[in-house]
Amino acid sequence: MSLHSLPLFIRMAGRPVILLGAGEAADAKRRLLERAGAAIVGEDAAAALAIVAIDDEGEALAAVARLKARGVLVNAVDRPDHCDFTVPAIVDRSPVLVAVGTGGVSAGLAAALRQRIEGMLPAALGALATALSDARGAMRTRYPDGAARRRAIGAALSAGGVLDPLGPAPDVAAWLADGGTVTGSVRRIMLRSGDPDDLTLGEARALAQADRVVHAADVPAAILDRARADAVRIAAGTPLAAMEGLTVALEMAA
Repeated sequence: MSLHSLPLFIRMAGRPVILLGAGEAADAKRRLLERAGAAIVGEDAAAALAIVAIDDEGEALAAVARLKARGVLVNAVDRPDHCDFTVPAIVDRSPVLVAVGTGGVSAGLAAALRQRIEGMLPAALGALATALSDARGAMRTRYPDGAARRRAIGAALSAGGVLDPLGPAPDVAAWLADGGTVTGSVRRIMLRSGDPDDLTLGEARALAQADRVVHAADVPAAILDRARADAVRIAAGTPLAAMEGLTVALEMAA
């Protein structure tokens, strides 16, 4: 299944963005752009991005056409069929940002999901991200091998791990002082169907953390897509040597 859009995070500080329109929708987009540090400009200015928040249908579509003719990427508020990009609902735990988008199909659904996620994520999540960034040098020293370092970080950040982002008080310094060696393990999953929604929480988590996925030919792509993009895919039956990290083996139930 292909993505209808590719989510991107763009640094907006000082970047010119055309904003056209007046009223509540335009004001909301203006506040968001100002919060991101964008330089809001008029239609005649040079810019790569534009937001058209004009109520009148004909006037809005004419503005969209003019901007697209110049090669500007356009977000047309409440007109998803004319959007080159959409603006997601955002959960801000700076520097951690969680964006929820529906491709412009339902802003209300995106907002509802954002509210649910907002309640799940602790206020200290940003501090954890900053601490991990500050500890990069120490992590490289403790785990000089890149793959071993990634596995150690993954294990620490997993549910119930010492750095569980949803845990009570993740302490990066204590983890580096006391963290153990991560060894290899294999998780075998017998799939009950080809629907990824039928995966249990534990199975979905294992796929998301796997270093490699060994799978039979009949395992659907929708299931394999639940694994990390950089996880190695290996056809079942391939001889495997002992490997560090997590290997997930997938089979379809008879």
